[in-house]
Amino acid sequence: MTQRKTTHFGYQEVPVDEKAGRVADVFHSVAARYDVMNDLMSGGVHRLWKRFTIELSAARPGQTILDIAGGTGDLTARFSRIVGPTGKVVLADINESMLKVGRDRLLDRGIAGNVETVQADAQYLPFPDNTFDCITIAFGLRNVTDKDLALRSMLRVLKPGGRLLVLEFSKPASKVLEKVYDQYSFRLLPFMGKLVADDADSYRYLAESIRMHPDQETLKGMMGEAGFVDCEFHNMTGGIVALHKGIKP
Repeated sequence: MTQRKTTHFGYQEVPVDEKAGRVADVFHSVAARYDVMNDLMSGGVHRLWKRFTIELSAARPGQTILDIAGGTGDLTARFSRIVGPTGKVVLADINESMLKVGRDRLLDRGIAGNVETVQADAQYLPFPDNTFDCITIAFGLRNVTDKDLALRSMLRVLKPGGRLLVLEFSKPASKVLEKVYDQYSFRLLPFMGKLVADDADSYRYLAESIRMHPDQETLKGMMGEAGFVDCEFHNMTGGIVALHKGIKP
């Protein structure tokens, strides 16, 4: 009798074929208040992390950019202005609820014409080879079941010389900061989730998923194994967040 393959869902071990559904349930639950909670959780600092991501993308007019796990469309909106009418930005998310919130927010801001929304799994991107000049995935990779498969999928759809930027929570650089961060994540964060979104469990999962995500050096190595070159990372806010960059050769 073969043993069923498992993976982690936060701190729980679950069958591989169940993880995507469980993650989907979390984001269906938090979609409507995702932006409010992001501001509360980060004190608004997530906007600075995303601004640095935009700067490191080196995006230019006329380029084609893929924003994976784009959620409520923060990065897509900024890229839309940069690439202009001759460029294109694809906002992709596996979760229908998040994608709908993102699409509506972009339309409310008058952002259309050079933006397309696509429901897509990062592990199996539905785009031709060598399509995009740049790919970003912000706070989404940790929720992907098979991260190696997703990285190879991203490499495939990037143009040669194109860059991947992975913005994600990571490992604090100091033990003192790590202890403070743990207290915040496992005590205050679920409380805030309950208070603002009436959903403590989803925010407890989000905290656990951060702890299960590969640390900075491990993720850098995974990107190299997937085929990216010139891989590097930049720690922000003491390593609570890291921005990884890799180039398709």
